[in-house]
Amino acid sequence: MTTAQQVTTGRPSAAAKPARWAADAVATMREGARLRLDYSAQSLWRVDRVIEEIRREGAPYAAVESVLRGLGAYAGEVVVRHTGGEWWAGGGEYWVRTPDGRLWDPLDEARRCFFDDGSLRLLCRDATGGPQGPA
Repeated sequence: MTTAQQVTTGRPSAAAKPARWAADAVATMREGARLRLDYSAQSLWRVDRVIEEIRREGAPYAAVESVLRGLGAYAGEVVVRHTGGEWWAGGGEYWVRTPDGRLWDPLDEARRCFFDDGSLRLLCRDATGGPQGPA
C-alpha cells in the first residue's frame, strides 16, 4: 500500500486482515452468542469467558481455530484503539506494536487462552498500562 493509500484509509496495510477478523468476531458474537462487543478493555472479560466456555465444552482446537483468531484480533484492535498502536505483519504472523515500541501477540494469546494458559484481558491490561474490571 502506498503512503497515499494509507492516508486515504487511515490504517496501515498490516491492519487490514486483523481488523476484518475482529469485525467478523464482533458480528459472530452478536448474532450467535447474543454478546455485544464494543472494543472496550472491559469487554475482554467476556471474551476470556467465551474462550473458557469453548474449552470446557471440549471443542477440538482445529474446529475453533478461526474463532480464536477472530477473538485474538478483536483483543488486538482493543489495544490498538486504546494505545494508538498499530498492527505489524511479517511471514503470515500479526502483532500489535504499542507506541512504547513493545510488540504484543493477541492472536497467540487467544490460542493460549484456549489451552488455559493465557488471558486477553491481562494482555490488554499490560499493553495499555491500566486495570480493566468486569463490565
